[in-house]
Amino acid sequence: MAQSMRSHTTSPLLAGDGRSHPLQDTLVLVTLALGVLAVVSAAFNNLHLLSSWAGLVGILTGAYGQFISATTRERFGLVVGLGAAAVGFFIGMAHGGLFGGVIG
Repeated sequence: MAQSMRSHTTSPLLAGDGRSHPLQDTLVLVTLALGVLAVVSAAFNNLHLLSSWAGLVGILTGAYGQFISATTRERFGLVVGLGAAAVGFFIGMAHGGLFGGVIG
């Protein structure tokens, strides 16, 4: 009976504790977007600059997001984004790297 008396408030999408975490949610979304960008652009040899830089920035934002994350949902999104960013980064590095063809 006590359980039915609880008020069920809707929590934000990425916050599992009922509180909002705007910085952490933003870092999750940015990391996921950069990870997708890095993976998709890594499929093309001539876009190695975009894939390697997007991957590197995605890895850095994901790492900082992991450091300050508060819930498991945030960590899950960050790990998925970090994985995608790392794959895109490494493929971009194999295709020419961060400065390949631009410097020297």
